[in-house]
Amino acid sequence: MNETAVRDNIIECQDLVKIYKTRDLEVLALQGLELTVARGELMAIIGNSGSGKSTFLNMIGGLDRPSAGRLIVDGKDLFKLDEKQLVDYKRYTVGFVWQNNARNLLPYLTAVQNVMMPMSFCKADMPREDGALQLSDNRRTRALQLLELVGMGHRKNSRLQMLSGGEQQRVAIALALANNPKLLLADEPTGSVDAGTASYILDVFRELNRELGTTIVIVTHDRMLAKKVERVVAIRDGKTASEFIVRRDLSDVASLAEEGGETQDEFAVLDRAGRVQIPRELLDRLGVNGNKVRLEYSEGRVVISAPPAEEEKS
Repeated sequence: MNETAVRDNIIECQDLVKIYKTRDLEVLALQGLELTVARGELMAIIGNSGSGKSTFLNMIGGLDRPSAGRLIVDGKDLFKLDEKQLVDYKRYTVGFVWQNNARNLLPYLTAVQNVMMPMSFCKADMPREDGALQLSDNRRTRALQLLELVGMGHRKNSRLQMLSGGEQQRVAIALALANNPKLLLADEPTGSVDAGTASYILDVFRELNRELGTTIVIVTHDRMLAKKVERVVAIRDGKTASEFIVRRDLSDVASLAEEGGETQDEFAVLDRAGRVQIPRELLDRLGVNGNKVRLEYSEGRVVISAPPAEEEKS
């Protein structure tokens, strides 16, 4: 992360709720999510399928409207934006990298043409208020600079079918940066490549974060890859459940496996009412079957244990 970056919050969400309704069904995708992301931060969001992590990414990307709560991104209240303001927000504030490269790139264009394409729809040379690195306002020159940043300058004239999955994803990252966004969002960007390529792609994100100062939020189910960023937030059942703080850095995924130890400390997250979400796997290990646990304060610690059987049934 750029150490000179101003560490105010670029994302602030409180009690964020998203409800999907159909004729016969109502699904609560987010239920009171609370999260802040500092400007210039590189962080990951993890969670099982259906936990709400991709829904949250769509919220902050302006692709879906929240149902309730508070959501501020780069000083903009996403609840109050009209359609025109929302279009401008998506053009100039956020960039997206998707897992499916068919959603990122056009197969009949070369790598440099793909990166140049979004510049036709927005002023890619708009000055950045946060003082981030500025690139050339010439579309082709700028596209080539972005390809060099992601290590793909030598494949600038290659079309999609000529590139490997990892190469395609790096071009997709360059394309996502074409509108000079303040916030880069990546949804499972390493889900379709092998572990070695995934590690390299994560290194690309880290280098871009250092060089450009761009805030990067990565959604992934891969805890091993998530250990390569500064902070990891775990979402369970539509809520922020815990955070991981990085203790040391390792060079690649293979070395993570060889170490055999955790590189992060996990901390449960308290909401504003002082509530904490306990993972189901821990409750199972405690032998908790109902909806009650016993809390005790002992020697400066709060101890959680299963209640006696007669209390649990009451």
